[in-house]
Amino acid sequence: MRYLVIAPHRSAFPHPLALERGQALEVGERYQGTEAWDDWYLCRVPGQAPGWVPAQMIGRDAQGRAFAQEAYCARELDVDPDQALLGRRVVNGWAWCVPAEGGVEGWVPLRVLQAMN
Repeated sequence: MRYLVIAPHRSAFPHPLALERGQALEVGERYQGTEAWDDWYLCRVPGQAPGWVPAQMIGRDAQGRAFAQEAYCARELDVDPDQALLGRRVVNGWAWCVPAEGGVEGWVPLRVLQAMN
């Protein structure tokens, strides 16, 4: 999916959480806000700053311990109006995108994006 950025977004998390598939994690609070970003959980792993992880990427083993169901990075992109992005995946109010001209991939809230044909 191609998107046009219609409002700026700046990340508040300079050190994004990065997980490997199967990595154990501690699941904390569920995101509470008015943005309709449902099912995001603040997770922790040793040696990294906490980060928000979508529920779809959190698994549980037979003992109830949490783990990453897939490789994941909580990186958010800083974007500005009129920037073109290519969306790779949409999850819980956010899109995993890469700038159309190339560069680093990351999450962008859908509320600042307009789908393009």
